[in-house]
Amino acid sequence: MKRREFVDKTSKTAIALSVLGLIGCQNNKEPKKNKALEPLAQANSLFFKISLAQWSLHRTLHSGKMNHLDFASKARSFGCDGIEYVNQFFADKAKDKTYLKEMNNRANSEGVDNVLIMIDREGLLADSTTSNRLKAIENHYKWVDAAHVLGCHAIRVNLGGGIDKTEASKAGIDSLIKLSEFAKDSGINILVENHGGFSSDGNWLADVMKHVHYENCGTLPDFGNFCIKKDETGNCIEEYDRYQGVSELLPFAKALSAKSHNFDPEGNETVTDYLRMMKMAKASGYRGYVGIEFEGDNVSEEEGIRLTKDLLVKVGKKL
Repeated sequence: MKRREFVDKTSKTAIALSVLGLIGCQNNKEPKKNKALEPLAQANSLFFKISLAQWSLHRTLHSGKMNHLDFASKARSFGCDGIEYVNQFFADKAKDKTYLKEMNNRANSEGVDNVLIMIDREGLLADSTTSNRLKAIENHYKWVDAAHVLGCHAIRVNLGGGIDKTEASKAGIDSLIKLSEFAKDSGINILVENHGGFSSDGNWLADVMKHVHYENCGTLPDFGNFCIKKDETGNCIEEYDRYQGVSELLPFAKALSAKSHNFDPEGNETVTDYLRMMKMAKASGYRGYVGIEFEGDNVSEEEGIRLTKDLLVKVGKKL
C-alpha cells in the first residue's frame, strides 16, 4: 500500500470529527507535512511543483561527500517539494524493503514526495538483439516494484540500443508495452526521456508513444538531451530542435526535466529559454512536477540547483 493511501476511511472519519476545527481540510492522498515547510508551488502561486533530480548532485554523491539517504533533507534545504531518485545511487537496494522503508521515513520526515526513479544501466530497451532486450525488460521489473514501495508515481526508462530507426521503433514499442503491462496494477507509470540516439529525435519518440496504448506509459521531456549525433570527442554535431522536441513530447508528458548548465548575470539559462519552455508546458495542460537537473560545472552543484530553482520560480510567477 502506498504511503499516501495509508490512512483508511474509517480512521479518517473519526479523526476528522475530533480535530476538524484544529487542522482544517486536507486531501487524504497527501502525506501529513510540517506546517512550517510551506510547499514552494503554493507559496509562489505556480502552476507546477518543483522537484530535485538526484543527478544534480552526482559529483557529491559519487565522491562520497553525501550519502544517498540524506538526499531528501538536502532537497528540502533547497525548498523542493519532491525528489527524483537515480537508481545507480542505490543500485543494490531495489529489493531491500528495510532500506526502502528508511528512504520513505527520510522523505516523510522532510515532508517531500518521492516522485520517480530514473533507471540506467539495466540494459537497452531498443536493443537490436532480442535476447538482450528481453533481459533488459526483466531487469526493470524490480525497479517498478521499488517505485511502488516508495510511493513514486513512475520510473524513467531509456530507449537506447537501436541501430536501424524502424527496427528500433518496433523494439521500443514492444518493450514499453511489456513494461507498462507489468507496472499497471502497481499504479506505476513507465516514462521515456529523450536521452540520446533515436530517442533525442522528438518526432521518432512521439511516434513510438502513439503506438503504446497504455495509460500508464508516457514521456519525461528534458529541456536538453536532444543531441542525435556526436563526434569522436563527444561533441554534438547534430542536434534536434529542443523547442520542437519538447512540444512533440508534451502531449504524453507525466514528468518534466528542467535541464540547466550555465547562467547569465540575470539568472537566465544561457542555452534554453525557460520562459518559452514553460509557456509550452502550461499551454499543453501540464500541471505536475518539474525536476531541477543541473549538469553544469562553472558553479558548484548547490549553486546550480539554487539558480535553476530561482529561474523556475521567476518564470512560473510570470505565467
